Amino acid sequence: MIVVKVGGGEGIDLDAVCSDAADVLKTGQKLIIVHGGSHETNLLSARLGKPPRFVRSSSGMESRYTDRETLDIFTMVYAGKINKYIVARLQCLGINALGLSGIDGGLFKGPRKPFVKIVEGDKVKVLRDDFTGRVEQVNVGLIRLLIAAGYTLVLTPPALSYEGEAINGDGDRGAAALAASLKAERLVILSNVPGLLKDVHDASTLISHVPRDEIDRYAEYAQGRMKKKLLGAREALGGGVSQVVIADGRTLRPISQALEGKGTVIY
Repeated sequence: MIVVKVGGGEGIDLDAVCSDAADVLKTGQKLIIVHGGSHETNLLSARLGKPPRFVRSSSGMESRYTDRETLDIFTMVYAGKINKYIVARLQCLGINALGLSGIDGGLFKGPRKPFVKIVEGDKVKVLRDDFTGRVEQVNVGLIRLLIAAGYTLVLTPPALSYEGEAINGDGDRGAAALAASLKAERLVILSNVPGLLKDVHDASTLISHVPRDEIDRYAEYAQGRMKKKLLGAREALGGGVSQVVIADGRTLRPISQALEGKGTVIY
């Protein structure tokens, strides 16, 4: 089993991802797709007069501020537009795809954060109306049932809190939890960059290999969303996944190239 997390950043070609996924699946390889939708959420938020707001924690992690209205927009894009687009493309390519959010069947469950501490300038603030959380449980039984029935799964946030609320659970860490729960061989994280770069403005500074016990040392190069991708990689490896590849989702064969080792291989 391979879990492929398709990022939601600008520039990722979903048609190419779907075409390549179909080719990989037709070789007999089992594969589950988990996807994001951050760029499309930003665009829709702006159109609806609710510009996106991103906050930074004291540890330097950046995340989307998700109040109730933002959660509604987030769900429309992730579980609606993008999930169904990917499913439709795969169906067109001969793959019997089934799209679900983490809410459906309690696929992804975890705690909603009671509050979020953020840093703005030199001040620390507390947000209590933020619907974010972390995936702790994966409904592996339902996933195996659907796979046995012949479906290729396309999964996406939001997740479900233990209190039954929809929450914005990070997609990279959710994919890591899924890969660990399934004892997947590999987790592929596709982004709109070639991988972990020493200089984010220079693709030639790609770090091609990172041993698991050196992730913290290489984390100093991670900027923005890459911090959570490395965190997800650490969690997946800690859960028994053999290898994580952070690779470029903007190519014609993004999954195949990642499986060939193109990108940052963490092992």
